[in-house]
Amino acid sequence: MLRFALLTVLAFPLVAQDRIGAVQVRVSTDRSDWRYDLGQPVRFRIAAVQDGHPLSGIKATYRIGPEMMPPVIDRTAALAADGITVEGGSMNEPGFLRCIATVEQNGRTYRGLATAAFHPEEIKPTQQDPADFDTFWADGKAALAKVPMDAKVTPLPEYGHAEADCYHVNLQNVGMGGAPSRFYGVLCEPKAPGKYPALLSVPGAGVRPYRGMAEMAGRGVIAFQVGIHGIPVTMDQSVYDSLGAGALAGYSAFGLDNRDRYYYRRVYLGCVRANDFLTSHPKWDGVNLAVTGGSQGGALAIVTAALDSRVRGLAAYYPALSDVTGYLENRAGGWPHMFRAAEGPLSHRSPDKIETSRYYDVVNFARRVKVPGLYSWGFNDETCPPTTMYSAYNVIPGRKKLLLALETGHNTVPEQVAKVQEWLQTFLQTGSPGN
Repeated sequence: MLRFALLTVLAFPLVAQDRIGAVQVRVSTDRSDWRYDLGQPVRFRIAAVQDGHPLSGIKATYRIGPEMMPPVIDRTAALAADGITVEGGSMNEPGFLRCIATVEQNGRTYRGLATAAFHPEEIKPTQQDPADFDTFWADGKAALAKVPMDAKVTPLPEYGHAEADCYHVNLQNVGMGGAPSRFYGVLCEPKAPGKYPALLSVPGAGVRPYRGMAEMAGRGVIAFQVGIHGIPVTMDQSVYDSLGAGALAGYSAFGLDNRDRYYYRRVYLGCVRANDFLTSHPKWDGVNLAVTGGSQGGALAIVTAALDSRVRGLAAYYPALSDVTGYLENRAGGWPHMFRAAEGPLSHRSPDKIETSRYYDVVNFARRVKVPGLYSWGFNDETCPPTTMYSAYNVIPGRKKLLLALETGHNTVPEQVAKVQEWLQTFLQTGSPGN
């Protein structure tokens, strides 16, 4: 009896194991470079796998159409073990055609996508360039220049390391209605004496604290990582969570009906103020200043390079705020997608708000970027659609290079980041963008 019971206990785990695992929906184009000529048909391949093995006998729903627009094709089909190939149609003008596929498994919905490009280098922006754009921003910078910097610098020894010192920096900036505001960030500088290049790091969207870039400072760069909301950047995370869900929720639309009171006026000029601080640093080499960021930060990198002639170069990941008026022309518009909704409480399609957008759209700053830049994104980005990013990139007159990570969405991969960091480091140390 004892021997039987022991065998039963030993055998039980073999028959009582449950199995669970995420399903991956893989969508790909039939061209390895994801590029097509106008009018050339696209075929999308759809497959689903779990634990590395194909799933069959389940249904996939796929929707195909220009990115961010209602689908032209909306169908459901059974998946074979080796997947299915579907006809995606084509495009007769420059842009992007996207296939989004979903499957239902284990009570959950899984999703994948791929995006085919049609002559993206020929995409033209929809956004208009105001005749007084340069005057508007010259007046803004003149107003900023009248505001004393009033820098308050507090050591942050716990943020640094053996080769870098870090500080919380509090600067005076322009505000709303003529009253000054503050602009905050974390400065990290090399400990060793000498003269160094400087880098301004501008943030993606959201409300959060920052730790600075001590690693970059350890490599011989004065790095200033800033927030944009006029609040200290070293508080507890709970403070930012509360602000993001409360007072600062939806900040990207604050004041959109008035170009002089739009939220980003203070932000854009605050980035110039950050450079005022960097270029006054006693360890700055007096020549090399670059700016970098992703998403909202990618937008701010382009804006800062256009507004501030002291900037010698930039590196921008998937820039937001680009060609936001695309939706008014029935194509993708940039984050924060303020013109996507045609009606209802989320719609901002009023003449005054559209007019304000012209003074803040990255496209119109891109037209004025003359310094070398590295730009990087993927075709599957649904936050900053590639149509909008190419709208800005294509009008940049300065020396530019595009680094594509095709399959990425609104994210980066390590290989991509390494390339961008290498470019930045080389540029800052030599003043040249290299190849």
